Formats: sequence, structure tokens, C-alpha cells
Amino acid sequence: MVHYTSEMLSQSPWWEKCRPSDIALHADGVSYQAYYSEVGKAHHMGKDLTEVRSPQRKLVPDNVGLDKYEPTSLRGIAIKAKACAKHRFQNLYRYLNARFLMDCWKDLNKNAASGVDKVTAEAYGQDLEANIQNLAKRLKAKRYRAKLVRRCYIPKDNGKERPLGIPALEDRLLQLACAKILSSIFEPDFADTSYGYRLNRSAKEAIEDLKFNLQFGKYGYVVEADIKGFYDNIDHEWLLRMLRQRIDDAAFLNLIRKWLKAGILDTDGKILHPETGTPQGGVVSPVLANIYLHFGLDLWFQRRVKAHCKGDAFILRYADDFICAFRYRDEAERFYQALPDRLSKFNLAVAPEKTKIIRFSRFHPGMQRQIVFLGFETYWMEDSNGVARVEQRTARKKLQGACRRIKEWIRANRHLKGRAFIEALNRRLRGHFNYYNVPGNLSSLGRFYNWAIRCSFKWLNRRGGKRKSFTWKAFSKAIDRLKIAKPEMVIVNRQHRVFA
Repeated sequence: MVHYTSEMLSQSPWWEKCRPSDIALHADGVSYQAYYSEVGKAHHMGKDLTEVRSPQRKLVPDNVGLDKYEPTSLRGIAIKAKACAKHRFQNLYRYLNARFLMDCWKDLNKNAASGVDKVTAEAYGQDLEANIQNLAKRLKAKRYRAKLVRRCYIPKDNGKERPLGIPALEDRLLQLACAKILSSIFEPDFADTSYGYRLNRSAKEAIEDLKFNLQFGKYGYVVEADIKGFYDNIDHEWLLRMLRQRIDDAAFLNLIRKWLKAGILDTDGKILHPETGTPQGGVVSPVLANIYLHFGLDLWFQRRVKAHCKGDAFILRYADDFICAFRYRDEAERFYQALPDRLSKFNLAVAPEKTKIIRFSRFHPGMQRQIVFLGFETYWMEDSNGVARVEQRTARKKLQGACRRIKEWIRANRHLKGRAFIEALNRRLRGHFNYYNVPGNLSSLGRFYNWAIRCSFKWLNRRGGKRKSFTWKAFSKAIDRLKIAKPEMVIVNRQHRVFA
């Protein structure tokens, strides 16, 4: 037994000797445990600030991990959506606060055209904090109203015009915030064969994975399909019904309904009130289109079509463009016949002139049996050793359209000075080269490059009323000195996705 003397009992405990007794545990006079438990209660639902255990350090954004530029609230939604496939999210509307809108402002395209209110990003950003606070207050008080969508038309390669809808700046900002929330919820649900407008995926990857799977997979037939006027025929009630599968928040869904029902100001001054469709040009439209076709097409193919196929089959979709590959002809024909009925349930229809079955096999090489998808022609062709391989090149119509556009640009901008002209031309050349840079397509890139050089020589010789400014030899030396962009075959090795 240990005996304590009166002197020992009168001394202070050792933990009080290590810390001066006149200093409080916290500036507020409460313990760290009590203080940080209260702070934890205030920040437990996905706030993007992390409390630090030292009072001398400032609060820092919680940007740790793979998604270091993603707010904690979005990351928490994504984790919950992936962990529980049947969970329905509530209280999403409250995430549309001033702080989240300020984060979304950083990702907003500031160079986009203005809407009907003619408010530009530069003008809105002059008093950015007050404007976003005002928008957040209107959202909280349910006084937000969607403005009219300004319609404009852009030319297509076939001579027709494509209608685009340009929302107002505040509508675009709010749509971007909702698009991020929707992507966090539905991204884990999307099929692995869906590539359009998704994080870390691109059309270039879709083309490369298509070639890989057709080369090494067991497929003999391909169904090429095209949906007629997809963005104009999306059924609003079907779309909201699909959103309710994962969202149980009436205020959030009503916000999306406002954008779907927003009036369209046409170029002739008339106001159109759409019953179907979503503006092609709205920030939230791509993710809504993905959700619509995920339920309407992807799930049906995976659970019904592919499940009843005896051979291998896959669907590859980029937004509303998709192709399907099958091993056996009867399965391809059965899908070809069932596709129109399936799409009609969701107010969609296929374009008969662009929908067909193609015999696509290593036993039938040649350019006569080719797939046109995302600007590329994919076909079987024998190499110099007589081995059949899947090859890809720039689609003929896309190459013709690109040559026509670069010619018109050179003609309209031939007044620029030499270095400024070459720098602007290089930006257009590199954009074309970066997308169409796939193995075996160097000849198409060379054709586009040679056409751009010939057009430049022609129109630069005709500026200023002069018939001939310099010879071809002098022009060649000038473009070499100014370092014009040239086509190069850059192959990036990556792991392909296998669809079987």
C-alpha cells in the first residue's frame, strides 16, 4: 500500500504543472472538446470548411483528396449515391447558397454570349458578391424566376441550321450549380459505355475504345442509329419522373421545371412556349439529356437486349449519338426492329435514312462497310502484311466542312499582320489536329494542312489590292520562320475500356 504525506497531497497535479493554470483552454473559456463538438455540429452536412485544432491558424478549404477542387458537399453526395443505389436525396435546394454559387462562378464560361437581359459576365462581376447574395436570397425566398431563352441559329454541314438556346447569365450560373449536383448523384449510375459530357471522358476516348473493342471483340454486325431532333422532343414529365428516382426534393425539381418551361424568344421577336424539349445550349441540358437516355436507352439495352443475346453485344453512346455492335445477325435485326418502339415510349423517333445494319467483320474488309461516328469513319482494312485491322480516318463530310470553314476564315482575316495571322491560324490547326489525331489518320491531317497552306498563299497574295505579294518560295520560308503548326502523330497509351 502507498502512503501519501500531507506535503504530497498539497502539491498540484502533474497535468497542471505542464500548463499555466491562468490560461484558458480556449479563447472563449471552454474546452477544446466542447468547442469543436459545437463546430462539428455546424459543419457536419457537407460544409467546405475544415476546422483546424490550432486557434492561430485560419480556416482553410477542405480540398484534400483526389477531388481537391470539388466542394465537400458534392463529394459527400457522390459517395452516398455510389454507396446506396436506391437512395433518394432530400434537401438539395439548400445547397444553392451564396458560397456554392460563388464556387460555380469560377467554372462559368465568361466568354459565352449574353441572354435576353444582355448582362455580360464582366458587368455582373463588377459587383459579384452583392449580385450572388441577391440571387441566393431570391432562391431562399422562392422569388427566383427564369428569364426567357434567346434563340439563335448556327449553320450545319448539310446546309440546314441548328437552333440554340442561350439563357441569361444568372440562369446559366444557377444551371451550372444544379448540373454539378445532378452529376454527383447520377454519375455512379451511368453506364460505362456512356461518354458524353461526363467527367474524365471525351469523344476522343469513345473513338479509341470503339476501335479497340471492334478489333479484339467478337462482333460481326453494327447498328448505326440517329435520334431525330432529340433535344427538341424530350418529354418533360418523363424527365421529371426519371429525376424523382434519385431526388426527393420538390423545390429542386420545380427549379428544373422552370427551365424546361421557360419561354423562348425567337429571332423574329415571337415568344414560344415549349411543351417538350430542353434548350440545346443550356448549361444543364447535357446532364439532363444523359439522364433521359440512361433510363430510356442504356438500362433497356443492358437489362433487356444484352441479357437475351447469345453472343457479345455492346452499346456505345455519346450524348444522343450511339451505335450498337452484335455478334449474330438475328440479334442485330431484333434490336433494329425493337428500337423505334422503345424510343417512341419516350416521345423520341429514329431517323430512318440514318439508321441501318452494317456487316462489320474482319472477313469483309473495305471502305464499302464503314461506320460514321463522332466525325470518324471506322472500317476494316488489310495492312501491308495482309492482316485485317480496324482503321479510322476523318469522315469525308467533316473534312470537307473543315476545309470550307478554314478557307472562309483565311479569306476574312487576311488583313492581319504576318505573326498575328499565323498565331490565329495555328489555334485552328491545332484544334483540328488534336481531335483527329488517331493512328492511321495522318493522310487526312496532311490534306487539311496542305489545303490551309494553299488557301493562305492564295488570299495573302490578294490583300491590299496587290495581285502577288510574294512567291511560293518566299512564302514557304516565311511560314517556316513563323513556325506554323504541322500535323504530328502523337499516340497516348492508356487503358481501354472493354465493353463485353
